[in-house]
Amino acid sequence: MPRPSSRISGIVPSGKDGWEVHSAAWARKEAGEDIIMLSVGDHDFDTPSETIEACVTAVRASNHHYTPLPGVPRLRKAMAAASSACTGVETTPEQVIATQGGQAALYAAVQAVLDQGDHAIVVAPYYATYPNTFSAAGAIFTVVETPAEGGFQPDAEMIRAALKPNTRAILINTPNNPTGAVYSRERLEQLADICKEHDLWLLSDEVYWTLGGGEHISPRSLPGMAERTLVINSMSKSHGMTGWRMGWLTGPEDMISLLINLNLVTTYGLPAFISIACAEALENRYGVKDIAERYAARRTVLLDAVRGMNNVSVRGSEGGMYVMLDISDVEPDDEKFAFAFLDKENVGVMPGSSFGEAAAGHIRISLCQPEPVLREAAARLRRFVSSYRREAA
Repeated sequence: MPRPSSRISGIVPSGKDGWEVHSAAWARKEAGEDIIMLSVGDHDFDTPSETIEACVTAVRASNHHYTPLPGVPRLRKAMAAASSACTGVETTPEQVIATQGGQAALYAAVQAVLDQGDHAIVVAPYYATYPNTFSAAGAIFTVVETPAEGGFQPDAEMIRAALKPNTRAILINTPNNPTGAVYSRERLEQLADICKEHDLWLLSDEVYWTLGGGEHISPRSLPGMAERTLVINSMSKSHGMTGWRMGWLTGPEDMISLLINLNLVTTYGLPAFISIACAEALENRYGVKDIAERYAARRTVLLDAVRGMNNVSVRGSEGGMYVMLDISDVEPDDEKFAFAFLDKENVGVMPGSSFGEAAAGHIRISLCQPEPVLREAAARLRRFVSSYRREAA
């Protein structure tokens, strides 16, 4: 075939990325083995029934036609209200644009602020798609790790040291995937100072904002930051709607106006019946309280179950849908540990190094399983850890 573009060829570079453990676990489960899957962040429960019924009603009401590029007005209004609650800044519908999930919101944000060859800083550990989203824009980036011993909080001096003359943006994620860290006001204020001093955009992924273990602080709420912050959000986690692919981006009205043109050449709008159902779910907060309470309870169950486990420490893990465990005293090679844990105890987890060097020596455990399953997985982990060192010796 003719040569493909370097842009598309370079999005996902070749090489190992840690997802091999998840793939192996999934293949064994599909083959009929009794595998406990704790490697992905997809809910183990269905979308709330009220949202489903809203979608069925919308389909039957002939909502089958094209929609406005930035989203149907009712949906944008509901998203603006959600952004006001999330970021602490009163938001108008003109300051939000509906996207196909949080990933499309991230893609739009990166395309909006970076030209070919521009530089960005990615605070790690990071969600797995971040680097390749920058690659798709033809941008370059520097990963700045957060110290595990500091609870994976961003370090302003490390970020300052990574700045270049062509740096245009910083990307953060709080509550964080994979660590569960919730960034403190002090650390976010330090990041805001850097952005204002160097005239940078701050891209803030806040899709887990309803699942935090403490106060959620959006950098958009800090002085002078609303004009230079783009907030990525999604209904996938907060409303139990991973497969519905509905997200949104919040930012200055002038930037959102420009991004409508991006939708013109990408999605050309979103399905009307899904948009209406999502608007109703946002307006009524279908499932939000229950989902947040469910994950808070699961987090407590798992953390209680691993407390006092020899040579295993908890890092971050205040919010989100994951717990991050430091297993470096047991086995410094987290991928080796994860494969051995899968082989010995039939439990699939993610090696921390899949998300950046800061998480090397850790494993990420998804809370997307019922409490009895999490207790059983923790018991298997305790058994595995207690025998691993003797086998290594």
